[in-house]
Amino acid sequence: MIFRYEYHGGVWIDLEQPTEEELRDITHEFSISSRIEKELVSPTPTPLVISDPDATLLVLHFPTHGAEKGKIGSQEIDIVVGTKFIITVRYEVIAPLYHLKKQLETQQLVAPRALITAEVLFEILFVHLYTSVHDQINHTADHLTRIEQDMFDNHERMTVRSISNIIREFLHMEATLANQEEPLSRYMDVLSRHKFFKASFSERADHILAERSQASRLIETHRAVATELRETNMALLEVRQNEIIKALTLITVIVLPLELIAVIFGIHAPGTPIEGDPNAFWIIMGIMFSTVGLMTIYFARKRWIS
Repeated sequence: MIFRYEYHGGVWIDLEQPTEEELRDITHEFSISSRIEKELVSPTPTPLVISDPDATLLVLHFPTHGAEKGKIGSQEIDIVVGTKFIITVRYEVIAPLYHLKKQLETQQLVAPRALITAEVLFEILFVHLYTSVHDQINHTADHLTRIEQDMFDNHERMTVRSISNIIREFLHMEATLANQEEPLSRYMDVLSRHKFFKASFSERADHILAERSQASRLIETHRAVATELRETNMALLEVRQNEIIKALTLITVIVLPLELIAVIFGIHAPGTPIEGDPNAFWIIMGIMFSTVGLMTIYFARKRWIS
């Protein structure tokens, strides 16, 4: 699928899941070298920058939620910039670019004479991409807030895996953005040297780099919070387990003397106290209850039970 948007002095071409024929036609139309065309034909696993005299290629990957809940994947976008054109190539639907196209189509209907320059469109494109990353970060952070609430509502046993999944999501997003840092900075330098945009582009390039850095710092902050919550969760689990062990130990300590009393009076040996007494059962029960009472008072004074 090919989308064309005419801006002031040039055109933006967006290729979504293009065929080889469509790619060949576009590269021929804008005189793009075979070296760049080769990279556009198929997905590229790592970030890449290729610079030619008439065009430059940037391959980036952006984090995205996978089909399964809690899974983080990445979406590739190839960006080719020349003197009077911007070309984006992608092999799956990328939501921020889809929304940007709809906005531009609406703008053409509402204000057909509005002028957007190449550097403005380039900046808007990246702002939409990083806004989408911010939305993903905030969505995951909101999920973390709900998990935190569950954790302090005595559901810490259930939240262990959930917090670990959140940390894994943040790690994947952080790694993806970290891989962008060097190629994105180099690409902005190449564009500045080739002077494909006006002199004001340097400020827009700084803005784009700042958007990436801000997203990266936000992920790092939320990941640190998630890590601290995991430690807190483990501490709460340990306290609960200690309380359970303490309760079981006290029950054992109380039951053992009762078992000893029952065994002693169940020997039926000659001379066993109160064996012939008609109230023997109630006497034994009284001894047991008294023992339990005295032990409970002792434990309470030692503050072993509350």
